[in-house]
Amino acid sequence: MTSIPQIVLSSRNEKKIGEIAELFAPYGIRLIGVREFAHVPEVEEDGDSFAANAAKKATEVAKTLNCWVIAEDSGLCVDALGGAPGIYSARYAGEQGADALNNEKLLQELSATPTEKRTAYYVCHAVLSDPQGRVRLSSEGRCGGRILTEFRGEHGFGYDPLFLVREFHQTFGQLSPAVKRHISHRAKAFERFIPQILRLFDESTPQAL
Repeated sequence: MTSIPQIVLSSRNEKKIGEIAELFAPYGIRLIGVREFAHVPEVEEDGDSFAANAAKKATEVAKTLNCWVIAEDSGLCVDALGGAPGIYSARYAGEQGADALNNEKLLQELSATPTEKRTAYYVCHAVLSDPQGRVRLSSEGRCGGRILTEFRGEHGFGYDPLFLVREFHQTFGQLSPAVKRHISHRAKAFERFIPQILRLFDESTPQAL
């Protein structure tokens, strides 16, 4: 029988925590947000890639709490901007998590870019660290689309109201959370990631623990 230990999610973003927790819920896995542990300091995301930032957030929190930790780093990559904002997506305009300012800057940067050149994709890189701060598993997912010139929809967060998913002819801001849970970059990353976690604790217990 699979034995899943307590797993902490290294994120303080409520909407992101909610999305990821819903992905784990069908498997009976409950994640605890790192915000529940007031003594854990913020991890500086100074890596040069999504993978590096995710690994740092997972391993540092794992060593602080001495428990299993999941972290993910995600962002928007716009082809016409050479992959920007990329790893700086959450602080593109300078202030961490300022969605309105980030979106405004993105629209300004693309103001002279024609529709056919506004292609983009979301990336999510997820990592699992053991209590000793060693990366044990990782997974990455992507979702392609196009950046619009105006906002559409009220769902999601970040750049979602500007990110058109071409197959659905709607933005992440318009699509229902239920649909987004199946097609987003985060959904694709965790679709591969969760079975890995289940196998780790099923096949490696007690070694994994």
